[in-house]
Amino acid sequence: MVDPAKVEAVEELRDKLTRAKAAVFADFRGITVAQMNELRNRLRAEQVEFRVIKNTLARRAVAGTPLAEATVFFEGPTSVAFSYDDVMAPAKVLAGYAKEEKSFELKGGLLDGRTLDVEAVRRLAELPSSEVLKAQLLSVLQTSTVQLLGVFEGVGRSLLGTLLAQAEVKS
Repeated sequence: MVDPAKVEAVEELRDKLTRAKAAVFADFRGITVAQMNELRNRLRAEQVEFRVIKNTLARRAVAGTPLAEATVFFEGPTSVAFSYDDVMAPAKVLAGYAKEEKSFELKGGLLDGRTLDVEAVRRLAELPSSEVLKAQLLSVLQTSTVQLLGVFEGVGRSLLGTLLAQAEVKS
């Protein structure tokens, strides 16, 4: 007999995983309740949802979806941090916490439906924030525009110099 609560839990998890822009999975063995509460507070401050999930329900949630590759993360105690806005937030918080607490281990993650291994999650965590990346892009675009204008100005100045020299020779 199928338990309606479990069916609902599977559907809810499937919905969260498909809606999330990023999800990071971790093994929380060896973490005390106080440490877990501290981690939850850090994640909450970044608008990241954190859940401890049952592996069997998680396997059912991703079965038959493009997220099926994520089943490799559903071994041992599993927690997941979901972010619906900032793709780097769960990786930054969990990777930072894993550096502080050696017993807390990253398992991998999902980014826009693609599976990430532990190293990819760590690299994602090391990237600058989206605001910094936007500022860097704007700086590059602005510099390129100024340089392009300088090239056009140089071409115009050379043409003007050539025309003035020609006019001087003819007069």
